[in-house]
Amino acid sequence: MAAVSEVALVHYHEVSLKGKNRARFEQILLSRVQEALFGLGLKVSRLPGRIVVRGMGATQRAEVRERLSKVFGIANFAFALETPPDLETLARLASDRIPEGTQSFRVSAKRGNKRLPFTSVEAERRVGAAIVAATGLSVNLKHPELTVFLEFALDRAWLYTDRDRHPGPGGLPVGASGRVVALLSGGIDSPVAAWRIMKRGAKAVFVHFHSYPHTDFASAVKAKREAEVLAAWQGGARLHLVPLAGVQAEIFAKSPEKYRTLLYRRFMLRIAERIAEREGAGALVTGDALGQVASQTLENLHAVSKAVASLVLRPLVGMDKTEVIAEAKRIGTYAISVLPQQDCCSFLEPRRPATRSTPEELAAAEDDLAVDALVEEALAKAQLVKIPSPYRAPAPPDPEPPKEA
Repeated sequence: MAAVSEVALVHYHEVSLKGKNRARFEQILLSRVQEALFGLGLKVSRLPGRIVVRGMGATQRAEVRERLSKVFGIANFAFALETPPDLETLARLASDRIPEGTQSFRVSAKRGNKRLPFTSVEAERRVGAAIVAATGLSVNLKHPELTVFLEFALDRAWLYTDRDRHPGPGGLPVGASGRVVALLSGGIDSPVAAWRIMKRGAKAVFVHFHSYPHTDFASAVKAKREAEVLAAWQGGARLHLVPLAGVQAEIFAKSPEKYRTLLYRRFMLRIAERIAEREGAGALVTGDALGQVASQTLENLHAVSKAVASLVLRPLVGMDKTEVIAEAKRIGTYAISVLPQQDCCSFLEPRRPATRSTPEELAAAEDDLAVDALVEEALAKAQLVKIPSPYRAPAPPDPEPPKEA
C-alpha cells in the first residue's frame, strides 16, 4: 500500500510572477514559513511552485493554520494528503475525503510532472468516476458543492478539497523589499499603514514619539503592544521610543502658534530619518490619510515632507476612516488602538492650526530653532525595545517612563 501522510501545501502569491528573481523570492518565503512554524518540530521544504510542510500531527492543525495565515506571500494553503502519483490510491482516498451530506462535486487536476503516464483530464475522469461509484454523488462541473483538487509534481501527488484550503494574506514575503521605518502613534491608522507596507515585502522598524511627562506614558505602552501584534506578521520587531516634549517646548516658545503641529511632524520625520540611517531603512512610513485632519491637507503633507530627503510613504492616503478601522480589526490592532491615551501632538496643540502651509513658511517658522541640536537631544534620550517573534520568545515587559523625566 502506498505511503500516505498529511501535509500543509502552501501556494505562492505574487512570488510566482517574479521571473528571473523568482528563486530569491521563493527562498525568502521559505525562510518566513520556517520562522512562522518555529518550535513545532515540522519539516519545511521547497518544491517547484509550492512549499510543503511535513511532520504535522492532527492536534497541530489549528496552530499551523493560525501561523501560516500571517505569512505574507502565501496565496493559500491546504491540509492535503501526500501520496505517490498513483491514481488508484488517489481515487480511494478521494472517496473517503468527501464530507457527509455533499450532493455534487468536481475534480480539478494540475499536472506539474508531464512525464506521468496520464494527462490532467484523465486523472480528473478516473478519480471522478471512482468517487461516483463509491458514493453515488452527482458530478457538476460548473457549480459543484465541493471541488476535489489533485496536484502532481516530481514523484508525488497531493489531494485536498476546497474545504481543506485556507486563504493566506497575499503580497510579498517580508524582507523581499528592504526595510522601512514606520511611525506608530498608538492610534488606529499607523499600525494599518505599517501592515500594508509589510505586505509589500518591507520589514518595518517602528518609532513612537511621546510627550511624557507632559502627557501620560500610555501611548508608548500601546505602541509597544501594537508592535507585538505586527511582529507576528514579520518575525520580530524593533521599537524606538522617542521623547518629543523638549522639541515641543522649544517650538511653543519660538515659533508661530498656527504651525505647531506641522513643526512637530517635521521634527518627527527628521528624527525618524536619522533612525532609518542607523537601521539601514530606505523609506519612512506614516498613517496619514488625505484630508482626515487639519495637518493632513495636500499642502501640509507636502510642506511637512520637505523637512527630510527620505522617501515618505503613506499607504492610507486614499482610504477613509471606516476602511482603516475595518482593516485594523482584521489584523488585530484595533482593540489596542482604541484604548485611551494622550497623543503627543495634543501637547501644546494650536487653537487654530494652519491648513495650507508651504515648505518656505514652515522653514521660516523654524528660523529660531536649533534644529540639529534638538534632533540629537531627542535621539540621545530614545529607548529601544526589542520584540522577538512571538513563536520564539515571550514579549518583553511594557516600557517604563524615562526616570530622568
